[in-house]
Amino acid sequence: MRRYAIPFALLSLLLPITVFAQSRTPEAALNHFNDALKKGGKGDFDGAIEEYTRAIRLSSHFNTSKSSDSRLGNSLTDYSSESVTVIDPFTANAYNNRGLARFRKNDFAGAVEDFDQALKIRPGVADIYLNRGASLRAKGDYEAAMKDLDRALALKKDFFEAYSNRGSLKLDMGDPAGALVDLNRSIEINNRIPEPFFQRGYVYVEMKEYDRGIADFERAIKLNPNMAWAYQGRGTALMLKGKMLEAIADFNRVIELDPQIAWAYFNRGLAKFYVGRESEAQKDFDECLRLKPEMKAKLDARIDLAKHLRRIANSQ
Repeated sequence: MRRYAIPFALLSLLLPITVFAQSRTPEAALNHFNDALKKGGKGDFDGAIEEYTRAIRLSSHFNTSKSSDSRLGNSLTDYSSESVTVIDPFTANAYNNRGLARFRKNDFAGAVEDFDQALKIRPGVADIYLNRGASLRAKGDYEAAMKDLDRALALKKDFFEAYSNRGSLKLDMGDPAGALVDLNRSIEINNRIPEPFFQRGYVYVEMKEYDRGIADFERAIKLNPNMAWAYQGRGTALMLKGKMLEAIADFNRVIELDPQIAWAYFNRGLAKFYVGRESEAQKDFDECLRLKPEMKAKLDARIDLAKHLRRIANSQ
């Protein structure tokens, strides 16, 4: 049972203003789109969703027999894309980005619906397949996610983000060798970003090649010293090597950078439990379950294992 999760890459779609102008996108729609970008960048995903919805309305024709403007105006977040006849490829970008905002709110079903609409308008855009694949993976539909990533790579041969995501997905599906091939290819295309390195690090952890995993996590940290997930990976590898105090230091750094990563509390609690700091460990376990209550079964099993391992260590 793993002690980690691996986030997927997602991409926003931003067309040049000249493209919008050529397709006669209303200026008001562009303004709402830009406002949505600003709100999303500040973490206001509800506000971003409303602004993207307004942009979609203004760049589309509506079938008023299914949905009136007054209803939409009163409940923008309940907007149904089925009532829209699209006249502007800009609308696909708004659907895509609204899908990203919904993904950030853990509304993975809603995100998939938005990416579906975007792909109806712009079926040749690899980035949208990448994003839908990430949402499908988050929903647990690995087979459909794999098809989307394959399609993204068929459309865009040097799409390193898609290679990274497909590599992580192959790891999820129990194929670390296949994952390694894809992540190596991603790094071959672009070795200047941290994501493929920390993802490959997790592959090495799964293969029990902890030192190679640590080397990849450290490469990711060098490229981005504030990458919480890279510290999470290194801490996991250190913990599996039995270096609990070093692991705790890395998990401290994860929580400092991103206190919403439940796995950091999960792992730090286990490491503290193992070294006998049980009261501190319990606080971490409580916080882990506050963030992700569904992790209780995993946590209970790991606590039992930690107790067993500690008894063995103390008896030697």
